[in-house]
Amino acid sequence: MPARKTSKKSTKKTSKAKARPETGPVAPYGDPIRKAVARGDVQEMKNVAANARKWVSDVQSALKELDSAIKKSQNK
Repeated sequence: MPARKTSKKSTKKTSKAKARPETGPVAPYGDPIRKAVARGDVQEMKNVAANARKWVSDVQSALKELDSAIKKSQNK
């Protein structure tokens, strides 16, 4: 039976890392936005706002494409 390989990464986290919430892609609906506001972390609020603006922009662009495709299919 082969020997197991072990990772040499440290699992110890700094207190600063523990204080920050884990972040990743979050749909910008009301709850994550309200929770960011409630936590009061200005940098997190800025990040959530930027992500929400990007998401809204992407959705508006996709909606324009959809409207265009609808118009093209109705004119056939």
